[in-house]
Amino acid sequence: MIQTEDIHSLTSFQRDAKSHIKRLRKTKRAEILTVNGKAAVVVQDPQSYQKLLDAVERAEAIKGIRAGLDSMKHGRGMPLDVAMAKLRKKHKLPW
Repeated sequence: MIQTEDIHSLTSFQRDAKSHIKRLRKTKRAEILTVNGKAAVVVQDPQSYQKLLDAVERAEAIKGIRAGLDSMKHGRGMPLDVAMAKLRKKHKLPW
C-alpha cells in the first residue's frame, strides 16, 4: 500500500538522491516521484523489484495452469499421446 511518506517530488529526489536511496534500501518500500503534483515514476530497490517480477511470473504460471485444468475439465484438451503423435507428424519427427 502506498503511504503518503513514500510520495516525493522529482526535484526532492534529485536534490538528495543519496538519502532517498538509503531509505529505499532500508524500508524496501517504493517511492512515488511526482512532477507538477502528479505521479510520474516509481523508484524501488532492485531486490524488491525482482521480488515483484517473481510474483507476477508465478501468478501468470498459476493462471495458465488453471486455464489448462479448466480446459481439460470441460473436454477441450487431448491426451498426451495424441498430442505428441500430432506434433511428431506435423514436424516430421522420427520418434
